[in-house]
Amino acid sequence: MDNGQVGEEDGGRLWLFLGWVASCVMVFGSAVPYAPQYQQIQRTKNTEGFSTRVCLVLLVSNILRILFWFGKRFELTLLLQSVVIIFTMLVMLHLCCCIQNSNRMSTKQHHITDLDPQFFWSWDGFEDYLIFLLAFTVPCSFITLILMDSALFVNALGSLAVMSEAMLGIPQLVQNQRNRSTFGMSVKMVLLWMAGDCFKMAYFVLNESPFQFLLCGLAQILVDLSILFQSCFYNQETVDKLE
Repeated sequence: MDNGQVGEEDGGRLWLFLGWVASCVMVFGSAVPYAPQYQQIQRTKNTEGFSTRVCLVLLVSNILRILFWFGKRFELTLLLQSVVIIFTMLVMLHLCCCIQNSNRMSTKQHHITDLDPQFFWSWDGFEDYLIFLLAFTVPCSFITLILMDSALFVNALGSLAVMSEAMLGIPQLVQNQRNRSTFGMSVKMVLLWMAGDCFKMAYFVLNESPFQFLLCGLAQILVDLSILFQSCFYNQETVDKLE
């Protein structure tokens, strides 16, 4: 075997290793941004700065993405990423429920069985969120099973999955605007969102992922930038008031 062949084999192993590392980053890196927010909520015993509707968006979008995979097989890495994100969001919701219940001054609780739209996704029991996810997943799975052979339905499902994922930062953006503050929100979380979304865009391009994923990545980056602008703006506004 000549030096050229040895060099090609070493290069092939290197690219294989780098590809494996990139896949691991894609799968588990999706959970990393929520670590600083989790720690901040634990430390402050306050959930007001974090919008739990971020969890709603990610849970719905990744359930739909998993169903999309059964109709149109894409990279296994992205499928595993969805599983990790769903688990992470359930952990965040569980923490928020525990903190909110420990801080509650009144005895009145709100549950999904109350059927009150005013308190949608503001329930007090973690089991309420699990019931909602089950009620959402079962019918969607049944419809997907029936229409799996329809290319139109499968593509629409994929588009819906990534479009809803692209809305990831919108609830946080709206909550910041409503509070006119980013207090309680972890800026590190948003910076990690930004880093992860840029990495995902590069990954999607290099792996020629379905165009739906590219649109999702671009939209997420724009929302991340908007939230970072809010953080700078409201912090400066606070400084100006103090002066």
